Amino acid sequence: MKKNILIVDDHLVVREGLKLILETNESYKVIGEAGNGQEAIELLEKNKIDVILLDLNMPIMSGLETIQHLKQKQIDIPVIILTTYNEDELMVKGIQLGAKGYLLKDTTRDDLFRTIESALRGDTLIKPEIMMKILNVTAKSEQKDVKNKYEQAILTEKELFIMQAVSKGNRNKEIAFDMGIAERTVKAHLTNIYNKLNVDSRSEAVSVAIKRGYISI
Repeated sequence: MKKNILIVDDHLVVREGLKLILETNESYKVIGEAGNGQEAIELLEKNKIDVILLDLNMPIMSGLETIQHLKQKQIDIPVIILTTYNEDELMVKGIQLGAKGYLLKDTTRDDLFRTIESALRGDTLIKPEIMMKILNVTAKSEQKDVKNKYEQAILTEKELFIMQAVSKGNRNKEIAFDMGIAERTVKAHLTNIYNKLNVDSRSEAVSVAIKRGYISI
């Protein structure tokens, strides 16, 4: 029995090119074509689809949005991403969301069939160079998260002064007098400090600040 393929791409020439190649293989049948994710979902509701060839950059509903929709609706149809050379980050996100593989839009006939066959088996076909790109994108994301957390945790000069005073046991009123500011302003600074250090009390804030070298005793 032939496997039904849905081609989703906003460029007619890409759809027609893939369709011509697929029609040379008796194992596959192009059951439908769509120019965006919304059209693809409508076709899914009316047809039995075995594999989706899905572009990433499309109007109305993108490829990533389409994959997210399928995931939310628990529609378990293998998705193969159609990508270009400058879409590494989008492609990696698609793989992370559950796509079973990717194809460059100028892919060879053999690669097209090999990737489809792998997806039908439930396997995720990722070449070593793409795995490296996934690792690189993931590493950059993690580094960015760490940097953001670090920047959020850095105390300002006023906050450092307040923490140093708190570590000596000074009360808010005393700190406010020393700094020439209102007591409520000291309380606001302390709230910011607690949020940055992810703590709930003065003692926890002092402990974390000492451990990180922000203040000394």
